[in-house]
Amino acid sequence: MKNLPYLSKKSLDDFIQLAILEDVGPGDYSSLGSIPKNQAGKAKLIIKENGVVAGLELAKVIFETYDPSLKVTVLLEDGDDVKTGDLGLIVEGSAISILSTERLVLNCMQRMSGIATKTRHLSKMISHTKARLMDTRKTTPNFRMMEKWAVVLGGGLNHRYALYDMVMLKDNHVDFAGGVSNAINNTRKFLNEKQLDLKIEVETRNLDEVQEVIDNGGADIIMLDNMDYATMRKAVEMVNGRYPLEASGGITEDNLVEVAECGVDYISVGALTHQVKSLDISLKAF
Repeated sequence: MKNLPYLSKKSLDDFIQLAILEDVGPGDYSSLGSIPKNQAGKAKLIIKENGVVAGLELAKVIFETYDPSLKVTVLLEDGDDVKTGDLGLIVEGSAISILSTERLVLNCMQRMSGIATKTRHLSKMISHTKARLMDTRKTTPNFRMMEKWAVVLGGGLNHRYALYDMVMLKDNHVDFAGGVSNAINNTRKFLNEKQLDLKIEVETRNLDEVQEVIDNGGADIIMLDNMDYATMRKAVEMVNGRYPLEASGGITEDNLVEVAECGVDYISVGALTHQVKSLDISLKAF
């Protein structure tokens, strides 16, 4: 967590407070109504499906933020490979507090673990190449921080976090600006005027646009968007190591290895966060 700039104590606290407000609101009346106020309890987090676990650190913070008297014993580490029946943590203390936070913890962990599992699987498929798997901004509103954290725990890389920490000139930017060179030059001027030190990535749709980026200069990364294998191979030859290359668009598990083997440096896959199956995890009293 410490190496991810978007994760801070404040960002986690803000997320947790809003999530608790959404789910608990004025009170967990089911638990408050059925369980004596001072009833103590213990519960264990059970992994019910093979995969990669993610969100244990977050779960501990959620429990302790809601009720500082809860004792949380974490039994695994985020990013661990897990199998059905493994125990992730044990929480003990107020039974009402445990029940009031149960769904928030599970919602976060199930989705984060699903993302980490998918990322680990795809990363292993291309581990024989230099290409690294990256996420995108195709994330769930207000849950991006956790989803991108999960990608890292699964062995992937984060692309830009949002619109403000990197410039990406996509096809619409290029078209509205009147071409690749205009888009790059206008952006460089803007960044200089605003004294912003940001990398510029340019999305290219064909080899002519790749050549224009090379001829114009001013970019830091070139994206090869929705290109077939032969076109990407040609682009790799044209660039000849002068720019990092990212492949994006239309990349699935079926063609991922072929894309990686064409020589690109990065492969961004939106499905890591927007088409993922959550991992089955439960919290049971004992």
